Amino acid sequence: MGGGGQVNRTATNNANTALYTTFAVFGILGGGIYNILGPHLTLAAGCSTYVLYAGSLLYYNNQPHQGFVIIAGALLGIGAGLLWACEGAIMTSYPPPNRKGTYISLFWSIFNMGGVIGGLVPFILNYHRNEAASVNDATYIGFMCFMSAGTLLSFAILPPNRVVRDDGTRCTDVKYSSVSKEATEVLKLFTNWKMLLIVPAAWASNFFYTYQFNNVNAVLFNLRTRGLNNVFYWGAQMLGSIGIGYILDFSFQSRRMRGFVGISVVALLGTAIWGGGLANQLPYSHDRPQSEKLDFKDSSFAGPFVLYFSYGLLDAMFQSMVYWVIGALADDSQTLSRYSGFYKGVQSAGAAVAWQVDTHKVPFLSQLIVNWSLTTISYPLLVLLVMLAVKDDNKTEDEIVNEAPVPSSNKDINSTAIST
Repeated sequence: MGGGGQVNRTATNNANTALYTTFAVFGILGGGIYNILGPHLTLAAGCSTYVLYAGSLLYYNNQPHQGFVIIAGALLGIGAGLLWACEGAIMTSYPPPNRKGTYISLFWSIFNMGGVIGGLVPFILNYHRNEAASVNDATYIGFMCFMSAGTLLSFAILPPNRVVRDDGTRCTDVKYSSVSKEATEVLKLFTNWKMLLIVPAAWASNFFYTYQFNNVNAVLFNLRTRGLNNVFYWGAQMLGSIGIGYILDFSFQSRRMRGFVGISVVALLGTAIWGGGLANQLPYSHDRPQSEKLDFKDSSFAGPFVLYFSYGLLDAMFQSMVYWVIGALADDSQTLSRYSGFYKGVQSAGAAVAWQVDTHKVPFLSQLIVNWSLTTISYPLLVLLVMLAVKDDNKTEDEIVNEAPVPSSNKDINSTAIST
């Protein structure tokens, strides 16, 4: 909604800084925690912090003291780290290797249906308050109800060792890990060259949210229109994820070629959309604000609306592409939970910086240029990663290097079966 639905964005900007600071830490640790606790407890603990954060904004609507909101934001960062590491492991390790793009797009569509509903709630509840600045209490209560339902549903997720795919293969036979092993494996991520190549894409992938939500949606549109915009922003993400998912799974027989084509499509589309964003940004700034906020009934609404819709489309395609690349690096849930956690940790560190950038009134144009540059830098690095680490025969580099030799006796056969 921009500013968490509040007229004064300072409290939510500070809360988001606290959120993404703890998210950066627990995003990286989340993969290890998932490997120890499993999906049930990890998801439930993560989801519950979303309810608390929405409740803190309900409190702030009536008692404008930002301390509770900031604390709830920090706790939400911990919970988000757990939830997204778990989600990343499920999304990239449960599906068969040749259908990871499809499953990522399926997840992204479900995920963004939440965003569509989240846009409808403030739009409907604040429809007759087009001049109001802050959303009403019912908006936050509605969010809390949906978030509570999600927390309960997390207990229905199967653990990876009980998942059997359609072709009869299992997701993983690995049981839960230990604290010492996970601590060691998490530290190794910081020297893993594959993770280092993902860092610019990870940093960029939430960095642009602050600009898009606060400096496009919140600055250009009135309250009810911001809610309507978000219905289409998250709806566009559903379309974008399905489109890029198809390209990454079905466009070519070669997995590496699908990766190259997917990255190229996102790069071309991203360049065009950020170019449109530049044209939209030039007429207004902190010092030259728009004279009147746009309503969806205004004749000048269409251009900025299409741009905001396109931002949502690009976000889904960009992040689905990165998740596909991560999923192509390994197949077991333990490794992918760590990779996904590292991605979310770096992503959240970037977001923490972005929210403070906006709090300190950095010019809108400078924010746009930085966002455009970060995404542009990431494309050749992802191409290099696909070239070096993604194989065409559905084997990752790690599997080929560590592949066991052909056994010469029954004893060797049994040992190999146990080790694999």
